[in-house]
This record gives sequence, C-alpha cells and structure tokens, in this order.
Amino acid sequence: MLAADYPFLDVLWTMLIFFAWVIWFWILITVFADLFRRKDIGGGSKVLWTIFVIILPFLGVFIYLLMEHDGMADRSIQQVQASQAQMDAHIQSVAAAGPAAEIERAKALLDSGAIDQAEFDSIKKKALAA
Repeated sequence: MLAADYPFLDVLWTMLIFFAWVIWFWILITVFADLFRRKDIGGGSKVLWTIFVIILPFLGVFIYLLMEHDGMADRSIQQVQASQAQMDAHIQSVAAAGPAAEIERAKALLDSGAIDQAEFDSIKKKALAA
C-alpha cells in the first residue's frame, strides 16, 4: 500500500538527498579535522574559522576549501607519512626484539635478582626454541 503512494522518482530523490547529507557531513568533519590539526595558525584563528563554519556552514566550508586546499593536501600527506614512519619504527623494534633481546632482558632480570637461575634458563630455552 505504502509503495503505491511513494513513486520511484521520489525514492531516488530521497536517496540523493540522503547521500548528499552524508557527503556534507564528511566534508564538514574533514574541514574540522584539518583545522584542528594545523600547527601554522594559532588558537584564535581556529576559533574564528570554527565560528564561521558553524554560523555560515556552506559558505564557511567552501571558503575554507578554496583557501586551504593545498595546505589540506600537504597536511594529509604529512600525517600519512608520519604514521607510516611510526609504523615502520614499531615493526623494526618488534623485529629487533628477537631471541637475543629476550635473553638479554632475562639476563638483566637475573642480574637484578628479580628471577632466579631456573627461571632464566626457562626463558632462554623458550627464546631459543621460538
């Protein structure tokens, strides 16, 4: 019954409006994320941009995108490179922490008296088996 009163073109229009709404919020979140990630402007400028975007949302977002499009791309690239470098450093530290590093930590624990010789031998045996 309900489908007969809601034509196909109305369904398409509703879908278009819904997806435009989702895209709008995506752009808005992207602008706010870029705005608060910036280190080249002070807090006052960030507050003014935020007020401008909240008071005049469409105009504020579009002006921000027009004025800062190059900076947004550069900041996004820098963030990706920084997170990639951090991930690479973490992978290298995990790779460096092989059996030798495990035995070295166990030896330090043995020397400090935190573990006894039997526990050290057990840890050493497990590290060399892995």
